[in-house]
Formats: sequence, C-alpha cells, structure tokens
Amino acid sequence: MSAEAQVGLGDKLGRMRQSFRGWRGQRPFWGGLLTLLGGLPIMYFPYANLTIGTMTIRMATTAGAGSLIIGVLLVVLGLTMWFQPHSRIFAGVAAILLALVSLVVSNFGGFVIGFLLALLGGALGISWAADKPAKGSAKGRADRSDGGAPEPAAAGAANGVSGTTDDLSGTSPDNGTNGRHRAG
Repeated sequence: MSAEAQVGLGDKLGRMRQSFRGWRGQRPFWGGLLTLLGGLPIMYFPYANLTIGTMTIRMATTAGAGSLIIGVLLVVLGLTMWFQPHSRIFAGVAAILLALVSLVVSNFGGFVIGFLLALLGGALGISWAADKPAKGSAKGRADRSDGGAPEPAAAGAANGVSGTTDDLSGTSPDNGTNGRHRAG
C-alpha cells in the first residue's frame, strides 16, 4: 500500500469518526447503549445452561417467556433512544419500569447485571438534553479581534426607547420590584 493510499484511508476514517461523533452528540447515545446491553443478560440467562464438569445446571424459570419479552423490549427501547431521540423520556421511563419488573420475573434481573445496566440507561435517557446553540456561536466569538470580550453597549442601546431595560421578568433591580408585582 502506498503512502498516498494510507493518507486517503486515514482521511476517510477521520471523516467517518467525526460524522459518528456528531451523530452520537445529537441523541442519548450512552443511555441507549446501556439500555440495549441491559436487555441482553435479562433475555439470555433464563435460556442458558451452566456446565460445571459433568454437571449441567439449567437456569430456566417458569417466566422464561417473560424474560425474553422484557429483554427484547429493552433492546428496542435502547434503539429507540438512538433513532428517535425525541421519544427519550418515554423510552427511559419504560426502561426503568422494565428493569424493575425484571428483578421479579427473570433471575433477579439477569443476576443484577441487566437490571443495573437498564436502570442506568433509562436514567441517562431521561436526563439527556440536546445542546442548544448559543446566540453567538463559538466560532464567531473566537474570530473577534478583542479576544472574545463582549463589546460595551451604549447607554441608549442597553436601555429601551423609554429608558427601561429589556428585562421582561419583572425581577430586575432597575424597576425596583424584585419579583413583587403590583395588581392593577
């Protein structure tokens, strides 16, 4: 392989990595991953055989089908967090509830491993918030010649036309209300 081909391959991998990083930042990636991984032991252990020497131990329970359903639902909820990030609160709450149900239904929630993963994944899915772009982007602030310091506002620009501030909350010390509103 020539040096030029290696540089082209590295450039392509770098772009793919940056693209994945951007995709991952727009959704609750880690919450979805932990929820998905939490479903795997919950649905696997009830159907697994543990062999110690010549002795085989089956961990099958009467609720094997329930464990399979809970595990599959957790995997689907993890994928939902990835591909439908606006449904993250529903998916997170459902993942937490299914994790709690798995304690009773499927071998203590996949021997607590699946329970903890699904519980943490659901909590991360609920708590994730999308980044909101700032008024001035970071690039715009970095390009200014004064090192990013805000420009001092003129007296007329800081106050409205009537001399009042643009604070609409009613809690500005300029208008003397500090949160107390007058009726009338």
